[in-house]
Amino acid sequence: MSTPSSHPSFWRRVPLAFGAFFSTLSDAAYAARVEKLSLPEVAPVAPAPAPAPVPTPAAAPVILKEATPDAALQLLALLQREARLIDFTQENLGSHADADIGAAARVVHEGCAKVMREYFTIEAVRQEAEGSRIVLHDGFDSAQVRLTGNVVGSAPFTGTLSHRGWRASSVRLPKLSGQHDAAILAPAEVEL
Repeated sequence: MSTPSSHPSFWRRVPLAFGAFFSTLSDAAYAARVEKLSLPEVAPVAPAPAPAPVPTPAAAPVILKEATPDAALQLLALLQREARLIDFTQENLGSHADADIGAAARVVHEGCAKVMREYFTIEAVRQEAEGSRIVLHDGFDSAQVRLTGNVVGSAPFTGTLSHRGWRASSVRLPKLSGQHDAAILAPAEVEL
């Protein structure tokens, strides 16, 4: 018998990851909290002397747009239809053997991959191989590259690419009729 751990098991983390993914897509406040969790801890650095002020044009205010949940719900419905993702994450896996869970995970994986191929074009953010040494020069796009580890000083930064990152270069979700209730992720089924 295993002893309780303060870290969730892999199979407990799977539904957590999917739940966090969809909550991040549909809830801007939740996404902001996740983003704060993923920011690297920065070692204190002595402040640089303040540069002389340079007159700049007034920056445009940041306009936040409300994310509607319809696209996230539509994607979740597609993942349920093709991969039975909701069924998988709602199942209590504690009583199942690892081999059974692995077999179910294979079906979920294949269905999720089918949805990704059919409705999205996904490409790597960086083209270098993972493990490559790269240099990030001043002005690199921090939305595309997140620095981790001992982040001190300013660019250029030299480090090892631990993950290439992903971006969606196209999204092809089906159009929905005005009467479609996106909250119904999978209708109940009644066999006659």
